Amino acid sequence: MTKNSPHRRTKLGELFHRSEPSISLTAGQHQHDDTGSSSHHRHSNVSIPSPNSSPVNYIMSPFHQTSPFSKSPWKFSPLNSPAGDGTGLIGSLTREEGHVYSLASSGDLLYTGSDSRNIRVWKKLSEFSGFKSSSGLVKAIVVSGERIFTGHQDGKIRVWKYSDSKKKAHKRVGSLPTTRDFIISSMNPSNYVEVRRHRNVPWVKHYDVVSCLSLDKSHGLLYSGSWDKTIKVWRLSDSKCLESVNAHNDAVNSVVSGFEGFVFSGSADGSMKVWRRELVGKETKHMLVYTLLNQEAAVTSVVVNGGDAVVYAGSSDGLVNFWDRPKNGLVQGGVIRGHRQAVLCLAAAGRLVFSGSADKSICVWRREAGGFHSCLFVLTGHDGPVKCLAVQEQEEDEDGDGGGGDREWVVYSGSLDRSVKLWRLSEQPWK
Repeated sequence: MTKNSPHRRTKLGELFHRSEPSISLTAGQHQHDDTGSSSHHRHSNVSIPSPNSSPVNYIMSPFHQTSPFSKSPWKFSPLNSPAGDGTGLIGSLTREEGHVYSLASSGDLLYTGSDSRNIRVWKKLSEFSGFKSSSGLVKAIVVSGERIFTGHQDGKIRVWKYSDSKKKAHKRVGSLPTTRDFIISSMNPSNYVEVRRHRNVPWVKHYDVVSCLSLDKSHGLLYSGSWDKTIKVWRLSDSKCLESVNAHNDAVNSVVSGFEGFVFSGSADGSMKVWRRELVGKETKHMLVYTLLNQEAAVTSVVVNGGDAVVYAGSSDGLVNFWDRPKNGLVQGGVIRGHRQAVLCLAAAGRLVFSGSADKSICVWRREAGGFHSCLFVLTGHDGPVKCLAVQEQEEDEDGDGGGGDREWVVYSGSLDRSVKLWRLSEQPWK
């Protein structure tokens, strides 16, 4: 079978998307971790020891009885304080049913999406609020001010608004495309595109799972990627779909709005592409600028470090490729090797990069002078593939001393083991 065989691409897409709840993404021998424990390691190079070694163990508090349906089915388990250097697992949220597929943090609030119909809202890992959709799987969540956008298995993007601080209410205020725009588009035969044999649909709507969302706040745009192989561009001011980009030959796994007007997309077809809005005649369209990757392994996640102008792409082979932005163009910076199985999610904060994997671990990397990445920690404790990450800077410790000037990060990780874990990392001078 050739590299570009359509059959190979389709099967690869199915492996990483259609069968996610029972995901088995092996790029090496299956790893077995101890349940309910956490470990961390500090290193000066990218050689990673086995995450099975657990020098620091955290004893979980006893589970409570399952809550009634009217209350949250989640259970919070606080753990012992992190290690003396400020690094470790703080607590865990577990759920009897539902793999965790999406996370988003905004201020002191955390939003979690799973294969239930609920999006839960947490404040300091205590349940703050929640809202329910009519579809199952919640694949993506982004927050823009008081509005929350969620991407779903049914191809819809739902829009919610935080409406009452006293009642802690989140109310659904619409969907993308709006009903009006969909009807208007449906009335014009020229707006239909062929999505499958003998099936045409209006171009303004995704016809397959919405897998990823990204905000371009400076231009007031929302980008959505889908298993229908397209990227759609939405104007936040009036919820109008401005453009549909036929981006890839297989499912779009990740779309990220980045620096200098670039938009980055990664796909199950093994490619990583760079787009930019340009004036074409009287219209503004997204044009292909670069194809950074074209490989056998699926590109599963993309993240951008805007401050350093670096782009990272995680793949199903367990590797993370990255590119730097010098004076002109994007240049391959190297490959980060640390996982034995597929990289499923990435996050970036400051000089740190976080990679979550099907091997159940999270690697924490620091970008050093010259573009070298050192592995600071391997975070273990999940009992299933790590599917999503969210990172926020913690400016001050609880006692308000600011950690002695060291930058601290709060990391949320969601997994197919039905849990969300909260970690605290201290960014100290490394020797």
